[in-house]
Amino acid sequence: MNQPSVLLKEVDRIEILTVIDNYVDVLLTNTRVVTRPPLSKGGDIPSDTLLAEHGLSLLVTVYQGKEKHTVLFDTGYSKIGVPHNLEQLKVDLSEVEAIVLSHGHMDHTGALDVILDKISGTIPLVLHPGAFAGPRFFGLADGRRLLFPQTLVKDELVNRNIELMERKTPTLLAREEIMVTGEVKRVTPFEKGLPNAVLERDGKIEKDPIVDDQALVVHLKGKGLVVIAGCSHAGIINTILYAQNLTGIEKVHAILGGFHLSGPYFEKIIEQTIGEFKRISPEVLVPMHCTGWKAIQQMSQEFPDAFVLNSVGSTITLS
Repeated sequence: MNQPSVLLKEVDRIEILTVIDNYVDVLLTNTRVVTRPPLSKGGDIPSDTLLAEHGLSLLVTVYQGKEKHTVLFDTGYSKIGVPHNLEQLKVDLSEVEAIVLSHGHMDHTGALDVILDKISGTIPLVLHPGAFAGPRFFGLADGRRLLFPQTLVKDELVNRNIELMERKTPTLLAREEIMVTGEVKRVTPFEKGLPNAVLERDGKIEKDPIVDDQALVVHLKGKGLVVIAGCSHAGIINTILYAQNLTGIEKVHAILGGFHLSGPYFEKIIEQTIGEFKRISPEVLVPMHCTGWKAIQQMSQEFPDAFVLNSVGSTITLS
């Protein structure tokens, strides 16, 4: 392992609350790692419920001694789901020290404006400058191009209550206890990004490598790295390798987030990804969002002790 280029401080405990994900199940039970939201409040089953959507939003809190720090990672797809769930989960947004966007796609940025409306004062917003790229399209086999919604407009954001932090390189938050990877180096031969993703630049259509894809990394004391991915367009294995390279820490304790293994194109690399996970040997594995049912099912079988089925409102506690 190379000498670290980023000095990431250790933490005693990490809590990752799923504000929104693709799946919700109110009947799941607690384990040693995950705490589910209560089915009832004061003995009564509530008339309202948590919402799921094709999106991701995670509240990440780190604890070191008597101090704690919280960041919000991604903001879901719609303007409804994340704000609704934040209220249901009684999240105090005044405790959020920064918002980090994994990349510029709409299923990770959709509720940003609504959340900023609910935050008093200015808050850092960390993203890769490529998140503003576009227009972005997804090409179909018949030649049509589907236009991605433009949910991030820089000229509009700079007038909001944010401190805009556009970074291609790693960023340390929470008193250097949470690292945003910045642009991930791509070295594996099998992780080749999103096929048919293109963007328009200077009036020309070109391939979109989604260079803005980034993740969060935390160093859990005595256990190793915790890697939290948004969509893993750079590849979840590339992301882990990059985290190890940046920090100089080889041991990976937990891997969470969207691994983007859904659909025929990505299902071809499920086995290779699982093979790499076996080599890395995480003690906690929590696939989310765009990982896909087939990959999640296989991971549950291959990693029976490490696997956690995620659901909206669940809190993963690592200590």
